[in-house]
Amino acid sequence: MRLPEPNPSFLRHTFLGSALLALAPVGCDRPAQPSPDANKQPPAKQTTPEVVPSSGHDGPAPTTDPATPTPKTEPTAMPEKTEPKLPIAAEARGPSQASVAASNDFGFRLYGELAATPGNLAYSPASMSLALAMTYAGARGETAAQMQKVLSFPADADSLHRGWASVVHAWNQPNDKLDLAAVNRLFAEKTYTFEQPFLQLVRNHYAAPVELVDFRGAAAAQREHINTWVERQTRTRIKDLLPPPAINADTRLVLVNALYFKAKWANPFRPEATKPGAFFADGTREVQVPLMTGTEYHRFAAVDGIKLLEMRYEGSDFAMVIALPDARDGLAAVEQKLAATQFDSWLTKLEPRRVRVTLPKFKIDPANSLDLTQPLKKMGMPLAFERFKADFTAMANPPNPEDRLNISQVFHKAFVAVDEHGTEAAAATAVVMARAGGMPAEPEVFAADHPFLFFIRDTKTGLIAFVGRVNDPSPSDP
Repeated sequence: MRLPEPNPSFLRHTFLGSALLALAPVGCDRPAQPSPDANKQPPAKQTTPEVVPSSGHDGPAPTTDPATPTPKTEPTAMPEKTEPKLPIAAEARGPSQASVAASNDFGFRLYGELAATPGNLAYSPASMSLALAMTYAGARGETAAQMQKVLSFPADADSLHRGWASVVHAWNQPNDKLDLAAVNRLFAEKTYTFEQPFLQLVRNHYAAPVELVDFRGAAAAQREHINTWVERQTRTRIKDLLPPPAINADTRLVLVNALYFKAKWANPFRPEATKPGAFFADGTREVQVPLMTGTEYHRFAAVDGIKLLEMRYEGSDFAMVIALPDARDGLAAVEQKLAATQFDSWLTKLEPRRVRVTLPKFKIDPANSLDLTQPLKKMGMPLAFERFKADFTAMANPPNPEDRLNISQVFHKAFVAVDEHGTEAAAATAVVMARAGGMPAEPEVFAADHPFLFFIRDTKTGLIAFVGRVNDPSPSDP
C-alpha cells in the first residue's frame, strides 16, 4: 500500500518498525517557570553528551527466508542489544504493567486517528510509545501533562520508565527460536548541551546511548546516517524513515526506536497446500491471492459478529490475534468499537479449538512514513509542538530562550510479512526536536477471505507490538 505523502509544512525534525522524534530550538520568549510534575529531576549542570561509537559499520543480516529467525550471534546482529547494558538488574525485573497498559491504550486510540488511511495499514504502538516515553522524560509543566494524558502514561513517571526498562531488557534476550530486538538511540547536535539527569535516565532505563552528530553543518548527511542506522537495525526492512525535509540546520536532537520481530509459527502451514483463491478486497472487490490453509489446534472464539483466532509462534510468548468480521464488508463496524477494553474482552473468550484456517499470504511495506504530528496534536498534546510554548527544559535548558526545544515532527514506519513459515515485522519511530523553531467433531472454520485486523502481542506481558489491517493482500498492492 502507499500511505499519504507527509505534509511538507510540518517536516522539520523527527522516527517506526522504527520511530523517530526530533527537537529543535524554538526561537521564542522564555517559557513560564515550569510547574512541578512527575518528571521532575534533580538540578544539574548542563553537559554535552559523551560521544558513543557509531553502529553504522555493520551491514544488515542476510534474509533469505522472511519468516526464518536470524541467529542473534551473527556478526550483523544489532550491536545496541548489549551496548549499553541496563546497569541495575532490578530494573529489568521490575513490573511492566503500567507501561504495557499505557502503550496498548494509546495504540487503540491512535487507530481511531489512522483508520481513515486507505488500504492496508501497519504500525507499532510499542515502538511509538518507547520513543515518546523517552521524550516525555524531558518534558515539564503543561507540556508533560498533555503528553501524559494522550499517551495514557501513569502519574508515577518512575513506574513508566522502570516498566519500559523491563520490556527492553526482556525483548533483547537471546532466543534461538525468536529474533526480537528493541533498540533506542539519541542523535544529538554536537554543539548543543543537554541536562545530565535526562541523559542518564534514557541511558539507564532505555539503554539509549547518545551519538553526537553535525546537524548544523551537515543536516542532509545526518539524515542519511540516521536512515541507514534504522535500516540496519531493522534488517533493511525500514528504509528512508526520514524524508528529505525532515532534518535541517535547526535540528538539535532525534530520538529513535527501532523494533524488529521475526518468528516461525508453532504450527506452520504446508507450502504445498497454498493455492490461489478469491479475497474480497474492500469487502466487495474480488482479487486472486495465495491462500494458505491448514487445520490445527488454536485458540478461537466467535463473538460480537466477529471470529477471533490466536496463532502462536514457536518457542516464545508471542502470538498473532486475527479479528475477522462475519460480514465481508463488516470491518468498518469493528474498527469503530476498537478499544483496549474491547480487545481484552475478546481475549477472555478465546478457547482451544480445532480450526480449519484459510489465511492469505501478505506483506505490508509502505513507501512513505506516517507523519504522526497532526494525529498527536488532535489527540490532545499540541503544546509539545508549539514553538513558543513547548517546555522540554528537563531535556535542555539553554540560557538563550530562542534555543529552547520543541517537537518538530514524529515519523513512523512499519513492515509486516506473513507466509507459511511465520511472520517478519519491523517498525521504527523517530521524534525530531528542533530549535524553534472441548473439542467439536468438526473443526471450526476461519476463512479470512475478506478484510481483517491483526495484532502481534507478547502474551507474557500483554504488550501489543504491532497492529495492522489487511484490506487487500494481493501482491500488486504497492
